[in-house]
Amino acid sequence: MPELPEVEALAHHLREHAVGRTVHRVDVASLQVLKTFDPPWTALHGRTVTGAGRFGKHLDLDCDGLHLVVHLARAGWLRWSDTLSAPPPKQGRGPLALRVHLGPPGQGPGFDLTEAGTKKGLAAWIVKSPSEVSSIARLGPDALSLSRGELEDLLSGRTERLKTALTDQGLIAGIGNAYSDEIMHTAKLSPYATAGKLNKESLDGLHAAMISVLTDAVDRSVGQDAARLKGEKRSGLRVHARTGLPCPVCGDTVREVSFADKAFQYCPTCQTGGKPLADRRLSRLLK
Repeated sequence: MPELPEVEALAHHLREHAVGRTVHRVDVASLQVLKTFDPPWTALHGRTVTGAGRFGKHLDLDCDGLHLVVHLARAGWLRWSDTLSAPPPKQGRGPLALRVHLGPPGQGPGFDLTEAGTKKGLAAWIVKSPSEVSSIARLGPDALSLSRGELEDLLSGRTERLKTALTDQGLIAGIGNAYSDEIMHTAKLSPYATAGKLNKESLDGLHAAMISVLTDAVDRSVGQDAARLKGEKRSGLRVHARTGLPCPVCGDTVREVSFADKAFQYCPTCQTGGKPLADRRLSRLLK
Protein backbone atom coordinates (compact mmCIF):
# COMPACT_ATOMS: atom_id res chain seq x y z
CA MET A 1 0.00 0.00 0.00
CA PRO A 2 1.35 3.45 -0.84
CA GLU A 3 1.97 5.35 2.39
CA LEU A 4 3.03 8.90 3.26
CA PRO A 5 6.44 8.85 1.48
CA GLU A 6 5.14 7.37 -1.77
CA VAL A 7 2.06 9.61 -1.91
CA GLU A 8 4.26 12.65 -1.19
CA ALA A 9 6.53 11.58 -4.05
CA LEU A 10 3.55 11.20 -6.40
CA ALA A 11 2.30 14.66 -5.40
CA HIS A 12 5.78 16.07 -6.09
CA HIS A 13 5.80 14.35 -9.50
CA LEU A 14 2.44 15.91 -10.37
CA ARG A 15 3.61 19.34 -9.21
CA GLU A 16 6.60 18.98 -11.53
CA HIS A 17 4.80 17.54 -14.56
CA ALA A 18 1.07 18.28 -14.32
CA VAL A 19 0.74 21.78 -12.84
CA GLY A 20 0.03 24.33 -15.56
CA ARG A 21 -1.45 21.76 -17.93
CA THR A 22 -5.11 21.58 -18.94
CA VAL A 23 -7.37 18.59 -18.34
CA HIS A 24 -8.53 17.76 -21.86
CA ARG A 25 -10.50 14.62 -21.01
CA VAL A 26 -11.16 12.18 -18.19
CA ASP A 27 -11.95 8.56 -19.09
CA VAL A 28 -13.65 6.39 -16.48
CA ALA A 29 -12.99 2.69 -17.02
CA SER A 30 -14.55 1.63 -13.71
CA LEU A 31 -17.53 3.50 -12.31
CA GLN A 32 -16.88 1.75 -9.01
CA VAL A 33 -13.83 3.94 -8.39
CA LEU A 34 -15.88 7.17 -8.32
CA LYS A 35 -17.33 7.91 -4.89
CA THR A 36 -19.03 11.18 -5.92
CA PHE A 37 -21.37 12.04 -8.78
CA ASP A 38 -21.86 15.80 -8.36
CA PRO A 39 -19.86 17.51 -9.79
CA PRO A 40 -19.47 14.92 -12.58
CA TRP A 41 -16.04 13.94 -13.83
CA THR A 42 -16.67 15.96 -16.98
CA ALA A 43 -16.55 19.10 -14.82
CA LEU A 44 -12.77 18.68 -14.79
CA HIS A 45 -12.60 19.13 -18.57
CA GLY A 46 -10.98 22.41 -19.59
CA ARG A 47 -9.64 23.19 -16.13
CA THR A 48 -5.98 23.99 -15.47
CA VAL A 49 -4.07 21.95 -12.89
CA THR A 50 -3.00 24.49 -10.28
CA GLY A 51 -1.57 22.28 -7.55
CA ALA A 52 -0.99 18.81 -6.14
CA GLY A 53 -0.77 17.82 -2.50
CA ARG A 54 -1.25 15.13 0.09
CA PHE A 55 -3.62 14.54 3.01
CA GLY A 56 -2.36 11.53 4.95
CA LYS A 57 -2.34 8.79 2.31
CA HIS A 58 -4.74 10.70 0.01
CA LEU A 59 -3.44 12.35 -3.17
CA ASP A 60 -5.04 15.68 -4.14
CA LEU A 61 -4.95 17.21 -7.62
CA ASP A 62 -6.26 20.80 -7.59
CA CYS A 63 -7.82 21.68 -10.93
CA ASP A 64 -8.48 25.40 -10.58
CA GLY A 65 -10.63 24.98 -7.47
CA LEU A 66 -12.12 21.59 -8.27
CA HIS A 67 -10.25 18.71 -6.65
CA LEU A 68 -9.63 15.18 -7.83
CA VAL A 69 -8.83 13.32 -4.61
CA VAL A 70 -7.51 9.75 -4.77
CA HIS A 71 -6.88 7.04 -2.22
CA LEU A 72 -4.79 4.27 -3.77
CA ALA A 73 -5.78 1.65 -1.16
CA ARG A 74 -3.71 -1.56 -1.05
CA ALA A 75 -3.10 -2.24 -4.73
CA GLY A 76 -3.76 1.02 -6.54
CA TRP A 77 -1.18 3.08 -8.35
CA LEU A 78 -0.70 6.19 -10.49
CA ARG A 79 1.06 5.61 -13.79
CA TRP A 80 2.34 8.66 -15.66
CA SER A 81 2.76 8.63 -19.44
CA ASP A 82 4.17 11.25 -21.78
CA THR A 83 1.61 10.17 -24.40
CA LEU A 84 -1.67 8.51 -23.48
CA SER A 85 -3.71 6.39 -25.86
CA ALA A 86 -6.51 8.39 -27.51
CA PRO A 87 -9.35 5.81 -27.73
CA PRO A 88 -11.44 5.70 -24.53
CA PRO A 89 -10.80 2.48 -22.58
CA LYS A 90 -13.50 -0.17 -22.39
CA GLN A 91 -15.21 -0.32 -19.02
CA GLY A 92 -14.46 -3.22 -16.75
CA ARG A 93 -11.43 -4.46 -18.68
CA GLY A 94 -8.16 -4.97 -16.84
CA PRO A 95 -6.63 -2.93 -14.02
CA LEU A 96 -7.30 0.53 -15.48
CA ALA A 97 -9.85 2.50 -13.42
CA LEU A 98 -9.49 6.12 -14.52
CA ARG A 99 -7.44 8.05 -17.10
CA VAL A 100 -6.69 11.78 -17.07
CA HIS A 101 -5.51 13.38 -20.33
CA LEU A 102 -3.43 16.51 -19.72
CA GLY A 103 -3.08 17.25 -23.40
CA PRO A 104 -4.95 16.40 -26.58
CA PRO A 105 -5.76 12.64 -26.40
CA GLY A 106 -3.12 10.67 -28.22
CA GLN A 107 -0.78 13.66 -28.36
CA GLY A 108 -0.21 14.81 -24.78
CA PRO A 109 0.76 13.45 -21.36
CA GLY A 110 -1.40 12.32 -18.49
CA PHE A 111 -1.82 9.52 -16.01
CA ASP A 112 -3.73 6.34 -15.35
CA LEU A 113 -5.10 5.19 -12.01
CA THR A 114 -4.84 1.42 -11.91
CA GLU A 115 -5.52 -1.33 -9.40
CA ALA A 116 -4.26 -4.89 -9.43
CA GLY A 117 -6.10 -7.90 -8.02
CA THR A 118 -9.76 -8.68 -7.46
CA LYS A 119 -10.26 -6.90 -4.12
CA LYS A 120 -10.99 -3.33 -5.20
CA GLY A 121 -10.37 -0.42 -2.83
CA LEU A 122 -9.10 2.36 -5.11
CA ALA A 123 -11.29 5.43 -4.59
CA ALA A 124 -11.60 8.81 -6.30
CA TRP A 125 -13.66 11.84 -5.37
CA ILE A 126 -14.37 15.03 -7.33
CA VAL A 127 -15.08 17.76 -4.78
CA LYS A 128 -14.84 21.50 -4.28
CA SER A 129 -12.78 21.01 -1.12
CA PRO A 130 -10.77 17.99 0.10
CA SER A 131 -12.50 18.37 3.48
CA GLU A 132 -15.68 17.08 1.81
CA VAL A 133 -14.06 13.64 1.65
CA SER A 134 -15.10 11.93 4.87
CA SER A 135 -11.88 9.93 5.24
CA ILE A 136 -9.87 13.19 5.03
CA ALA A 137 -12.17 14.97 7.48
CA ARG A 138 -11.49 12.19 10.01
CA LEU A 139 -7.69 12.28 9.69
CA GLY A 140 -5.51 12.92 12.71
CA PRO A 141 -2.46 15.20 12.48
CA ASP A 142 0.10 14.33 9.82
CA ALA A 143 2.88 12.09 11.12
CA LEU A 144 5.62 14.45 9.92
CA SER A 145 4.00 17.44 11.60
CA LEU A 146 4.02 16.03 15.13
CA SER A 147 6.35 17.31 17.81
CA ARG A 148 7.52 14.95 20.52
CA GLY A 149 5.11 16.54 23.02
CA GLU A 150 2.18 16.28 20.61
CA LEU A 151 2.90 12.60 20.06
CA GLU A 152 2.92 12.00 23.82
CA ASP A 153 -0.42 13.79 24.16
CA LEU A 154 -1.95 11.71 21.37
CA LEU A 155 -0.84 8.41 22.91
CA SER A 156 -1.63 9.32 26.50
CA GLY A 157 -4.25 6.96 27.91
CA ARG A 158 -4.43 4.80 24.77
CA THR A 159 -5.00 1.14 25.61
CA GLU A 160 -4.43 -0.42 22.18
CA ARG A 161 -1.19 -1.97 21.04
CA LEU A 162 1.40 0.30 19.50
CA LYS A 163 1.05 -1.30 16.05
CA THR A 164 -2.66 -0.49 16.03
CA ALA A 165 -2.16 3.09 17.24
CA LEU A 166 0.47 3.95 14.64
CA THR A 167 -1.71 2.74 11.78
CA ASP A 168 -4.91 4.42 13.00
CA GLN A 169 -5.40 7.25 10.48
CA GLY A 170 -7.79 9.03 12.82
CA LEU A 171 -5.00 9.26 15.37
CA ILE A 172 -1.91 9.83 13.18
CA ALA A 173 -2.21 10.32 9.42
CA GLY A 174 0.10 8.78 6.85
CA ILE A 175 1.61 5.68 8.47
CA GLY A 176 0.60 2.26 7.17
CA ASN A 177 1.63 -1.34 7.70
CA ALA A 178 5.13 -1.12 6.25
CA TYR A 179 6.43 2.07 7.82
CA SER A 180 4.92 1.28 11.22
CA ASP A 181 7.05 -1.89 11.21
CA GLU A 182 10.12 0.13 10.27
CA ILE A 183 9.45 2.82 12.89
CA MET A 184 9.01 0.29 15.71
CA HIS A 185 12.13 -1.59 14.66
CA THR A 186 14.19 1.59 14.60
CA ALA A 187 12.78 2.62 18.00
CA LYS A 188 13.38 -0.92 19.38
CA LEU A 189 9.76 -1.22 20.52
CA SER A 190 7.44 -4.21 20.47
CA PRO A 191 4.37 -4.04 18.23
CA TYR A 192 2.44 -5.40 21.23
CA ALA A 193 3.53 -2.60 23.59
CA THR A 194 0.59 -0.67 25.03
CA ALA A 195 0.58 2.71 23.28
CA GLY A 196 -0.36 4.70 26.37
CA LYS A 197 2.19 3.09 28.69
CA LEU A 198 5.43 4.04 26.93
CA ASN A 199 7.98 5.64 29.25
CA LYS A 200 9.83 8.86 28.48
CA GLU A 201 12.79 7.09 26.87
CA SER A 202 10.52 4.99 24.67
CA LEU A 203 8.52 8.04 23.59
CA ASP A 204 11.74 9.87 22.74
CA GLY A 205 12.86 6.93 20.62
CA LEU A 206 9.47 6.51 18.96
CA HIS A 207 9.25 10.15 17.91
CA ALA A 208 12.82 10.23 16.64
CA ALA A 209 12.25 7.01 14.68
CA MET A 210 8.97 8.22 13.19
CA ILE A 211 10.52 11.43 11.89
CA SER A 212 13.76 9.85 10.66
CA VAL A 213 12.18 6.81 8.96
CA LEU A 214 9.54 8.86 7.15
CA THR A 215 11.88 11.72 6.25
CA ASP A 216 14.49 9.34 4.87
CA ALA A 217 11.83 7.54 2.84
CA VAL A 218 10.49 10.83 1.44
CA ASP A 219 14.03 11.92 0.54
CA ARG A 220 14.63 8.62 -1.29
CA SER A 221 11.28 8.74 -3.07
CA VAL A 222 10.83 12.36 -4.15
CA GLY A 223 12.25 12.89 -7.61
CA GLN A 224 12.00 9.22 -8.55
CA ASP A 225 10.02 8.25 -11.60
CA ALA A 226 6.57 7.07 -10.48
CA ALA A 227 7.25 3.62 -11.93
CA ARG A 228 10.28 3.17 -9.66
CA LEU A 229 8.68 4.17 -6.36
CA LYS A 230 7.57 0.69 -5.33
CA GLY A 231 11.06 -0.67 -5.84
CA GLU A 232 12.54 2.26 -3.95
CA LYS A 233 10.22 1.57 -1.03
CA ARG A 234 11.20 -2.11 -0.89
CA SER A 235 14.91 -1.31 -1.05
CA GLY A 236 14.72 0.86 2.06
CA LEU A 237 12.88 -1.61 4.31
CA ARG A 238 14.80 -3.38 7.08
CA VAL A 239 12.17 -5.72 8.55
CA HIS A 240 8.86 -5.29 6.74
CA ALA A 241 8.26 -8.04 4.14
CA ARG A 242 11.60 -9.63 5.11
CA THR A 243 10.33 -12.64 7.04
CA GLY A 244 13.05 -15.26 7.48
CA LEU A 245 15.88 -12.94 6.50
CA PRO A 246 18.53 -11.70 8.95
CA CYS A 247 17.93 -8.42 10.75
CA PRO A 248 20.41 -5.90 9.30
CA VAL A 249 21.07 -4.55 12.81
CA CYS A 250 21.64 -7.67 14.93
CA GLY A 251 21.50 -10.64 12.56
CA ASP A 252 18.56 -12.36 14.25
CA THR A 253 15.86 -13.84 12.00
CA VAL A 254 13.01 -11.47 11.16
CA ARG A 255 9.71 -12.98 12.35
CA GLU A 256 6.12 -12.48 11.24
CA VAL A 257 2.71 -12.29 12.90
CA SER A 258 -0.14 -13.02 10.49
CA PHE A 259 -3.81 -12.13 10.60
CA ALA A 260 -6.78 -12.68 8.32
CA ASP A 261 -5.58 -10.34 5.58
CA LYS A 262 -2.47 -8.64 6.94
CA ALA A 263 0.86 -9.42 8.54
CA PHE A 264 3.61 -7.51 10.30
CA GLN A 265 7.30 -8.25 10.73
CA TYR A 266 9.70 -7.57 13.60
CA CYS A 267 13.05 -8.58 15.06
CA PRO A 268 12.85 -10.43 18.40
CA THR A 269 16.34 -9.38 19.53
CA CYS A 270 15.88 -5.70 18.69
CA GLN A 271 12.27 -5.34 19.79
CA THR A 272 10.94 -8.00 22.15
CA GLY A 273 13.86 -9.06 24.35
CA GLY A 274 14.52 -12.09 22.18
CA LYS A 275 11.03 -13.55 22.68
CA PRO A 276 8.92 -14.38 19.60
CA LEU A 277 5.42 -12.90 19.66
CA ALA A 278 2.36 -15.12 19.61
CA ASP A 279 1.06 -15.47 16.06
CA ARG A 280 -2.69 -15.27 16.67
CA ARG A 281 -3.99 -15.61 13.14
CA LEU A 282 -7.57 -14.89 14.14
CA SER A 283 -6.63 -11.78 16.11
CA ARG A 284 -8.44 -8.53 15.31
CA LEU A 285 -5.42 -6.41 16.24
CA LEU A 286 -5.18 -4.82 12.81
CA LYS A 287 -8.88 -4.51 12.11
